[in-house]
Amino acid sequence: MSLTSILSAEAIESAVKDCQEPNSFCYKKFFKLCGLTSKSPQEVKDVFSILDEDNSGYIEESELKFFLQRFVPGARTLTEAEAKSFVSAADDDNDGKIGVEEFQTMVQS
Repeated sequence: MSLTSILSAEAIESAVKDCQEPNSFCYKKFFKLCGLTSKSPQEVKDVFSILDEDNSGYIEESELKFFLQRFVPGARTLTEAEAKSFVSAADDDNDGKIGVEEFQTMVQS
């Protein structure tokens, strides 16, 4: 399964272009622009499993640095501050990583 089987390539491209500058990434805006906020809970889970590169059941900060590259190869990496902010915005249980339920809540809130 690929992200483009769930989200349109055009929407993904637009979302990635919107945050090309370092420290310009806003997860809420990104999820909206790429169309993820309008997807079903199952589709959001499917996107999570694609982003969970090591299949640990969590998206760790190290994986988040390459978040944009999972959408578009060659996209920039997130800055340390962006990755930390992303984790802290979703990490309800303070374990330093994002679980699937936390990701769903973040996307659909």
